[in-house]
Amino acid sequence: MSRPVILEVIALDAADAVAARAGGADRLELVADMASDGLTPAVETFSAVRDAVDLDLRVMLRACDGFAAGDAEAVDALCATASRLRSAGASEFVLGFLTPDGGPDLAGVSALTEVLDGCRWTFHRALDRAADRDMLRKQLTGFPGLDTYLTAGSASGVATGLDVLRAEAARAAAGEQGYEPRIMVGGGLQSAHVPTLLAAGLDAFHIGGAARPDGWSGPVDAAAVGSWRTLVDG
Repeated sequence: MSRPVILEVIALDAADAVAARAGGADRLELVADMASDGLTPAVETFSAVRDAVDLDLRVMLRACDGFAAGDAEAVDALCATASRLRSAGASEFVLGFLTPDGGPDLAGVSALTEVLDGCRWTFHRALDRAADRDMLRKQLTGFPGLDTYLTAGSASGVATGLDVLRAEAARAAAGEQGYEPRIMVGGGLQSAHVPTLLAAGLDAFHIGGAARPDGWSGPVDAAAVGSWRTLVDG
């Protein structure tokens, strides 16, 4: 039996979360500061969103723009933030860090997943900046809780990454090591891409700006989310 299609929407606050739920979102990615491409939200924001909706809610763990975890002090600070979020009730997360040479920052990921203690998490679009996507996947195999890769298939976005996404979907379907986590497509995702992605067997989609007709200065629009709900359901 095929899995239900997942539609994940970026939320910045409780109003976004309510609108996303009304439009038919399955899951939220909660972030702050989209000018920096999404950073860790305040614990108070998480609590407000958690009180407003009962959707699955993944919280970003990222202290600054870019894909570096930072030095030991920065990693410790992010771990402390993750611990506070867990104490507030967060149970799903988004994270992902690269070393300067484009490999996975295993030390940074290890430190955070120790704090998360088995919570489910997404490795975000740092994958699209990796020097070797396949090697990254294999090096992260076995990390507890990793169940999703958010990817456009390319650092330039889905339009450029379609062939990579189709190839990785085939490797996942074949049961190849490192491809067990679900592929969630996001990053320049356009409605025209969806039929091709569905045909390739991809069944998880992530939208941000597409849910906001007025751009990032405006809120999530329930009708916009609803149109994506219809689209991804085929």
